[in-house]
Amino acid sequence: MKTLSENLQIDPAVAHRILVEFIHDEICRTGLSRAVIALSGGIDSALSCALAAEALGPQNVLAICMPYATSTPASLADARLVIQQTGVQSETFEITEMVKPLIDGLPPNQQKRAGNAMARARMIVLYDRSAGFNGLVVGTGNKTELLLGYTTLFGDSASAINPLGDLYKTQLRQLARHMQLPAPVQQKAPSADLWIGQTDETELGFTYERVDQLLYLLVDQRYQPDECITAGFEPEFVRQVIEQIRRNQFKRMLPTIAKLSNRTIGYDFLYLRDWGT
Repeated sequence: MKTLSENLQIDPAVAHRILVEFIHDEICRTGLSRAVIALSGGIDSALSCALAAEALGPQNVLAICMPYATSTPASLADARLVIQQTGVQSETFEITEMVKPLIDGLPPNQQKRAGNAMARARMIVLYDRSAGFNGLVVGTGNKTELLLGYTTLFGDSASAINPLGDLYKTQLRQLARHMQLPAPVQQKAPSADLWIGQTDETELGFTYERVDQLLYLLVDQRYQPDECITAGFEPEFVRQVIEQIRRNQFKRMLPTIAKLSNRTIGYDFLYLRDWGT
């Protein structure tokens, strides 16, 4: 019987090939051949950038670095390592002046609101550049973040396609090792870099490794809560994660539409994303 850690093992070579083909096919079916990516210097955005460069050619990928005044210099330095390794086109756009007036008007201890403002400002820049570059926005969110709702709606969650959304954070680390991303990118603590000293795991209150093991049982294996507890997870942790998944379902869906007609978008008017192409 596999251990909890072994459940999350992937064949990174196979995942690598599938994701390169996915990016190429999904972008080309729209009639485009270019991609735009928000590059933070973290492992997720580095993977999306490297995969897109391989799928489309580095000359057809624009990586945009968007630091804020409190962003760590190391993040920008790590992003530049990825740009150098992949050979993609790049731009650095400072977002401080875009969001500072809004953030300055917030009450004290509103770091999450400030972080959301930064994430949405970055998406404004990203989509503007996607129009100028004539490319689709490629997302960087992973399965762990999407399930937990650890993402900003209409911010970092916004994209045209998302190659990483069915891989847990711990699985992305396996893929990053396989693709030989720069060592500083692989080794750094996961962080959205929204304020000084912020890390994902501190904010969440648990490690990615532990929550990925639980999510795998709950989501992929359809375990009931009591079965997860029997498998060794603390009852309160199981309850907390299930509630977080449930509470953030709205982030994983298009806005719910009130049904008034015979064919309502999302209810009866249902077509594949590539309908007509």
